[in-house]
Amino acid sequence: MASKYQSKIIREYTKKGYKVLNVIRLSENGYPDLIALKDGKAIFIECKEANDTFRALQKLRIDELKNLGFEAFCTQEGKGVIY
Repeated sequence: MASKYQSKIIREYTKKGYKVLNVIRLSENGYPDLIALKDGKAIFIECKEANDTFRALQKLRIDELKNLGFEAFCTQEGKGVIY
């Protein structure tokens, strides 16, 4: 189930015209929670509640996605983009 903050991010990107997919489970751990799709591009978004920890594996996955040419970041409630 999506957190309140994650639901907020989904609504924001949907209003901007993106199709937002909530990633439930992948074959590998650490990938971002959301994939926002629009105009042939994908944005990977990791959402963290205010008290959640951003883990090293999640940083690694975001770096991997960026190295492949995708936009990818982590956002945290109350702080905005943190990585």
